Order: sequence, then structure tokens, then C-alpha cells
Amino acid sequence: MLKGFSLAGSNLRYYRKPTRKKKMTGMSVIVVGAGIIGLSVAFEALQCGATVTIVDRDPEGDKASYGNAGGIAVTEVLPASVPGLWKKVPYWLLDPLGPLALRIGHAPHMVPWLWSFARVGSGSDVARISEALASINSRVYDDLVPLFNKVGLAGDLFRKGALTVYETEDGILREKHEWNAKRALGVEVQELSARDVRDMEPALGPIVKSGVFTPQWSHITDPKKVVDVLRTWLAANGAKILRGQVDRVFLTSDGTAVALNGGTTLTATKVVIAAGAWSAQLAEQLGDRMLLESERGYNTTIAAPGVTLEREVIFADRKFVATPLSVGLRIGGAAEFGGLQSPPNFRRSKALVKLAKRYLPGLNEEGGVEWSGHRPATPDSLPVIGRSSLSPHIIYAFGHGHLGLTQGPSTGKIVGDLLFDRAPGLDLSPFSATRFSVRKGKRNDSPDLFLH
Repeated sequence: MLKGFSLAGSNLRYYRKPTRKKKMTGMSVIVVGAGIIGLSVAFEALQCGATVTIVDRDPEGDKASYGNAGGIAVTEVLPASVPGLWKKVPYWLLDPLGPLALRIGHAPHMVPWLWSFARVGSGSDVARISEALASINSRVYDDLVPLFNKVGLAGDLFRKGALTVYETEDGILREKHEWNAKRALGVEVQELSARDVRDMEPALGPIVKSGVFTPQWSHITDPKKVVDVLRTWLAANGAKILRGQVDRVFLTSDGTAVALNGGTTLTATKVVIAAGAWSAQLAEQLGDRMLLESERGYNTTIAAPGVTLEREVIFADRKFVATPLSVGLRIGGAAEFGGLQSPPNFRRSKALVKLAKRYLPGLNEEGGVEWSGHRPATPDSLPVIGRSSLSPHIIYAFGHGHLGLTQGPSTGKIVGDLLFDRAPGLDLSPFSATRFSVRKGKRNDSPDLFLH
């Protein structure tokens, strides 16, 4: 078991020596991005006494932070690239509405990312990455619960676990290695028969033959409500929220600055880049090569689904989920790589509902609201959290993939440590931007990129 974990109360926990927060004066911080990561960073900076300005092209607008599945996925401690995955990828790509898609026009741009994704799928790299993911996920509730309590979201977290279901009795056996790896990292795993599964979730139909219950998982009422409440709280407590597109981040003689489209320049002591899938453009201007792609996700939310679920259900064979939210049943999934400019293909949202009907026979398919958004994905499934190579006064916080909501408040705490020169409660080297490197003499678009 990873040192520092406890399963008491069925919650992953990571025990850190308490440190006294120093109330700072005179520090100003600009946070680029008003998603859950940027807002969590702003919350921590504000709590520590900094003057905070949040800049976003559309602070109240639609983001991955608004449309995610609502899960607090602390048990997701394995990377996307694992041994044997390459055998499944061709079948997924051949299915026009399968769980994975790569738009042909974007494929050449993806070569460096895909090359690194393949390289980190070895056993040793998976173990290293999993340790890093577990180190941040182990502290999620310690950081998330106080934030929720402070801003008025205490009643919006449901710690009911998650249910992963399979279409065959040997489904668990096929993924035994992955479940055992999670167990070794402190994840509680309870294997269930078909009867056990339906006792927990009677709405599931006979297609389900087995399942796994992970009690440490939880879900929230509505992702949009969470970011709306947090943003409103920040504004009410002194944070300035500006609408604008950041074109450039740079150093000044006495600090940092951001240049907005239109000519406005803002200055501050420090800048945090937390702009999700758009962050790589700013980081590369600062000299930090990033392997960051938009992994577009899709969902449909049905206000009157006709079925009831108590917790998030993960459909392992088809790679999608269903979560009971206050706004309805959200059915989400898919991973589509096509860049930031390609239009969404909402047939994927419709396909997810059709798949869900197979598992939930009583599902009312009518009246669904479709959504699509850009997840910021790195090839090793680890976020970028750390100082830029140009200056310690510019800090990165992006690339959380499917775990932005889960890791948001913890990322805020970690970035707070960096802003105020405190020792973080975990090793940040796996999350460093410097892990993305280019071999000397190679062009930046060469597939010879690698991950440390």
C-alpha cells in the first residue's frame, strides 16, 4: 500500500503535517482561466491574503468544468495508457460512434502526443504514473470538503461510491490486473454478482452480469452549480473577475503581466495559467513545450429519465457513465481528438443514450440536452502543476483530463504552496512541465518527443 493512505471510513486520505498559513499582504495574483482549476487556485490565493484577478474569455460560459459527469473520482489512479491497450484501439477507432475517435485532419498534429502516449504504456511507467496520481487523489477530500463548506456547497457532495458494471461474469477477471493495482494503491474494491449489483441499483437490466463497488468515489449535485457558486463567492469576497482573451504572459521589471486581446495589459506579482486545453499556447510562448491535446467529451442530460440511480454507474465494456444529478440523469463519455477548432459531433451524445438504454431498460430517451466540451489531456494522464522554466513567478495548473473536478481544490492548495513559497505536501516532480522534452537537434513537431 502506498505510504500515507488510510481506508478508515472508506475514504482515501493522505496525512500531512499541518502547516500554518501565513496571511500575506502586497502580493497580487492573476489567474488565467475561470474553470474549476482556476477558481480553486483563486480561492486559495484569496484565503492567503493575496489580491486576486481572474481573467477568462467567458467567465460564466460553457466549459468542461460545467458539463462533466459530476464524479469525484478519487479511485481513478491508473493512467489511460496501460499495457495491452493498443489491441483495443483499432476496434474503437473503426466504430464510427465508439468510445474513441481521431479526426483525420488532426492526426498529423497528434503524432508527438500519440508517440508519448504509447511510450508511457509500459509496466514501469504505469507504476510511476499511478503513484503520482494516487498521491494527489489521496488528499482530495481533505482539500475539497473545507472548500465546499466555506462557499456554501456542503450539501452538494454525495459520498455513495461508484458502481462499475460488466456484461459478462468474467468481466472483472479480464481487468483483474488493473483492480489489483488499484488495491495496492489503497483503493477499496468490492466484487459483486449480478444480484448484488441489482440490489444496489434496481434500474439496471439483465445485461449486467457482474460489477465492482468502489465506496471511496463520490458525486456532486451539478457541476455547473459548483463553479457558479464558487465564482460568485470569490467575487463577493474580493476577487476581480474580468472578461478578456489573454494573448500573452510575460515578465516585467518588477513582476509579471498579461496582455489581453484589444491592447489592455494587466500586471501582478505572479501569474497562474489555468486555461485548460488552451493553456499550451501560452506556455509555449514562455519556452515550455507542452504535449497537451483537447480530448472532446460528450454527454446528454435527461431531466425526466424515468429511472433512478443512487450513485454514479460506470459501464466498463462500453466506456461511458451515468450520474444522477439535480438537473437529471447525465449520460457521458467518449474521447474524440480533433483539436480546439473542430465542431462537435452530437451523434456521439445520441449514441450514448442508445447505449444506456441497453443497461437501463426503463430509461426515457426523450428530452435530453446534449453537450460537448474540451478536456485538457496529457499523454501520461498527469496534470501540469508547477513553475514555468522562464520564471518562478509564472505557475502552471492545467492538463487534468477527466479529473479536473476531482483534483481542482487540491491543485488550488498545491499552487497556493508555490505562490507563497511553502513546501507542498507531495512530490511535484511528476507533474512538472519539464517532463515534456525535445531531443537536441530535433524539430518541435518530431515524434522524437519523450516523457521523463
